[in-house]
Amino acid sequence: MNERTSRHSSDALASPRSGGVSTSGFLRVLAVDDEPPALDELAYHLRADPRVARLHTAGDATEALRLLRDGDVDVVFLDIRMPGLDGMELARVLRRFARPPAIVFVTAYDDGAVDAFDLGATDYVRKPVRAERLAESLRRVIGSRVVPSHPAALARAEEDPTIPIELAGTTRMLPRSAVRWVEAQGDYARLHTAEGSHLVRVSLATLAERWADAGFVRVHRSYLVQLKLIAELRLVNSGYVVVIDGTELPVSRRHTRELKDKLVRAAKQDWNR
Repeated sequence: MNERTSRHSSDALASPRSGGVSTSGFLRVLAVDDEPPALDELAYHLRADPRVARLHTAGDATEALRLLRDGDVDVVFLDIRMPGLDGMELARVLRRFARPPAIVFVTAYDDGAVDAFDLGATDYVRKPVRAERLAESLRRVIGSRVVPSHPAALARAEEDPTIPIELAGTTRMLPRSAVRWVEAQGDYARLHTAEGSHLVRVSLATLAERWADAGFVRVHRSYLVQLKLIAELRLVNSGYVVVIDGTELPVSRRHTRELKDKLVRAAKQDWNR
């Protein structure tokens, strides 16, 4: 254990086991990064925030798991690319805890954002870290672990996960329910909402697979739509189109029959309610 880690060992996890956020409203935090300068910078900013009651640091996943075994933690600030067990793998382990801590990924890369939020991450922060950005992450952690304490609220949060989007250099969380339809743009996808659109680094095929159970259907090789938002299925000279929010989107021949069947089934379900 290096000097930086040992310096904070005594006060890091000394709070009694209670699960969730500390009753004082302050957070018990674990920061994990295999690069000492990055870990020092992260720890410096976290320690300066008044909402952080106790802070512990670890240089790898093995040390992090030992610390988590010895005491409760409210949130883990976690690097993704580490030797041995990486951040994504550690997050999967943490999800199996009876009372898993919130997870905030802190990384120099943006190619893991969608996978991170599939794992239930509360936030995704790009390096180099900034104090105001970490402050925003802590606010989200407190909100996610205090507000949705009722089982019904937790269920709603699980049913409507968020998607990380970049706005003016800041990662924001977009609820999946806000997405009206999705357009393929190479290896990226453009998420269309009622207010605008956002480009994310994930393929349309990946979203079609992950969001099928949430009512999204593939109508074309380039389009994925929310079934319940289809206002019309119309036959035009070039074939069928669906209309969502006044926008016509093409339906390929291979998807036409399946789409019609799904629309009929959805209509029957609505009728029988």
